[in-house]
Amino acid sequence: SVKDLVDIAGQVTTAGSQVLADHVAAADAPVITRLREAGAILIGKTNLHEFAFGTTNEDSAFGPARHPLDATRSPGGSSGGSAASVAAGMALGTLGTDTGGSIRIPAAACGLVGLKPGYGELPSEGVVPLSRTLDHVGPITATVADTWHLLHAMRGASPARPLSATGVEALKLGLPRRYFCDLLDDDVRRSFDESVETLRRGGASIVEVDIPHADLVAAIYLHLVFGDAAAYHARALDTVPEKYTPAVRLRLEMARYVTAEDYVRALEGRDVLRREVDAALSGCDALVLPTLPIVAPKIGASLVQLGSSQEPVRNIMLRLTQLFNLTGHPAVTMPCGRSAEGLPVGLQLVGTFGQTDSLLHVARGIEIALAG
Repeated sequence: SVKDLVDIAGQVTTAGSQVLADHVAAADAPVITRLREAGAILIGKTNLHEFAFGTTNEDSAFGPARHPLDATRSPGGSSGGSAASVAAGMALGTLGTDTGGSIRIPAAACGLVGLKPGYGELPSEGVVPLSRTLDHVGPITATVADTWHLLHAMRGASPARPLSATGVEALKLGLPRRYFCDLLDDDVRRSFDESVETLRRGGASIVEVDIPHADLVAAIYLHLVFGDAAAYHARALDTVPEKYTPAVRLRLEMARYVTAEDYVRALEGRDVLRREVDAALSGCDALVLPTLPIVAPKIGASLVQLGSSQEPVRNIMLRLTQLFNLTGHPAVTMPCGRSAEGLPVGLQLVGTFGQTDSLLHVARGIEIALAG
């Protein structure tokens, strides 16, 4: 299945919006061409948060996508329909996009494997942009092996060597506990801690690392995404603003207040964060952290209770993923447990820049260890 941001020749690419209701793609996006060449059978387009500008898949011209395990809950977003299609057994794999977590968030919410490759690793031509500075294209599947095959099909080249599992006893994993483990649902914290302990017992070396400016991630991310989105949507906002869903239109109108100075400072902040993530990864095979601080939220919920504080759902869902869109490092999520209600929890691994294949070898080893 294919997220309806991606062009398939002769089909409408709506981006989940009435704004593009009549936009028929003239050609396949390069990633679609490569999938066809690899023998993929494309079964259909999937629903998404309008223009990928949201985390819950609620704001769409076609209504919300729903979680396959509980129809009152969101499957995550923005690639929510994509993840739901795999979790429900409709598709072997799916193609999504990730600007702040939009592959990893729904994959974690639905108990799947979701990969954001390194920035620029897969072509984004023929894909409706949210932020050209931060957009990534990637797969969501049920297993690391399926993700490996889809990634290489979309690259259009065979891997240098087959997927293998790096044994956990050989791994050194960096755990950035400060900030990334500060605000977690109790079930998420329990599942993540148990998974880390399983890896430790299996012989992995777990070392505490720090990303000093992690608390500035949201502000830096917001100024880049808002600046890029405002530029792309300027004409439609002037001519057909009524065709947007209200919540997405509001965010886009707010985005117009980002100044050039804000944007340039955010680019400088991104460079600082990239160096800090590189430093955290120094000597490590990967970073390990939760993917999503909460389980799949109820559709319509605007706030979530975490300990003694109430947090905006949108902000909390982006909290642990958006950094790696800023820095461009490859990141993958995989299931690591379930809540008391049976909802999936995700574990996230982040690899060295330009080393996505190595990250997937690590992910395969951890997948085996956690299946236990």
